[in-house]
Amino acid sequence: MIKLIQNTELYTPKYLGKKDILIAGNKIVAIADNLDVYKNEAEVFNAEGKIVTPGLIDQHIHITGAGGKDGFSSMTPEINLSELIACGTTTVVGLLGTDGTIRNIKVLYAKAKSLESDGISAYMFCGYYGLDSVTITDSIQSDMIFIDNILGCKIAISDIRSSYPTALELVRKLRDVRVGGFIGNKKGILHVHLGNLDTKMDVLFELVNEYKFPIEHISPTHVGRTKELFDQAMEFAKLGGIIDITTGASKYTDPYKSVLYALENGVSIDNMTFSTDGNAGLTKFDDTGNAIGVRKAPIHKNLEEVVLLIKDGGVSISEAFKLITTNPARNLGLKHKGKIEVGYDADLCCFTENLKLTDVFAKGQQMMHNGTIIVKGNFE
Repeated sequence: MIKLIQNTELYTPKYLGKKDILIAGNKIVAIADNLDVYKNEAEVFNAEGKIVTPGLIDQHIHITGAGGKDGFSSMTPEINLSELIACGTTTVVGLLGTDGTIRNIKVLYAKAKSLESDGISAYMFCGYYGLDSVTITDSIQSDMIFIDNILGCKIAISDIRSSYPTALELVRKLRDVRVGGFIGNKKGILHVHLGNLDTKMDVLFELVNEYKFPIEHISPTHVGRTKELFDQAMEFAKLGGIIDITTGASKYTDPYKSVLYALENGVSIDNMTFSTDGNAGLTKFDDTGNAIGVRKAPIHKNLEEVVLLIKDGGVSISEAFKLITTNPARNLGLKHKGKIEVGYDADLCCFTENLKLTDVFAKGQQMMHNGTIIVKGNFE
């Protein structure tokens, strides 16, 4: 199937102006000022007046659900395809949380494959909060080598629910991730959940400064949980690391304001990403602060915070969209994602000039048309 998307106001996310895009199968095969020569043999989509960006990447989302801290009934459900399409997310990285028992790693893999069958791109991390990393094969390294969907391993630090890993224990996991990545032709990252203990990111600086481990393989998330943690995270970013700001939970201020604060303090926007922590279990409080139940962390906040960064923060569309396109793709080592370029996957989002999402394409297939989701999961 050949598709021709005409008259786009194209952000790759770099602004290119008025362009046509030609898609063959699931890949972008041409970008030019005018591709009318293909009109008679292609399915034509007129994007006149629409801003077109890469499809959005959520690199930390609980696709099989999470929660459970208040018993079995507090576990959140699996994510549906339409929930992701509704907010322009065409690539996800699923992961486990505190629970590595009920939330089974093989079920996580099955859900990722299910979302792929539905039409989007889905990856995952092995591991969970604990030091005893849960894997599909017999090791992190084997998972990295033999399972295409697995991009790295997750672990938690500075959290009372973590295993309080030492730098030596972490560097051994980093070794498995990195060597597995070499052989499996992946970048390989250790995705590090940060809690709110006073130790913050201290052990990560030890990995970089004392063990001299390459910083690009260390991926700290929830860095905006507290102001003190974010101040330390900015120093990590200035060393060349990529820091992940959670938009759906775990934040001391609005995530877009954290980005503005970091920019003011000399951090490059190329060293920051957004992810939602979507579908995590959050405590629900009444007006007096009493816990009254649980709720799901929202999955649409990445796009919402980017729009706020543009409209309220004055950051350009080209720069702001890096947080949910090129930057997470580079952090994850996804060479065919995050940009609109020839040879890349045909993941696209179309917006009005007021940045309202209207159309979504995932791997060349149109999933949303004029604000209506036209492709849903099997059981929706």
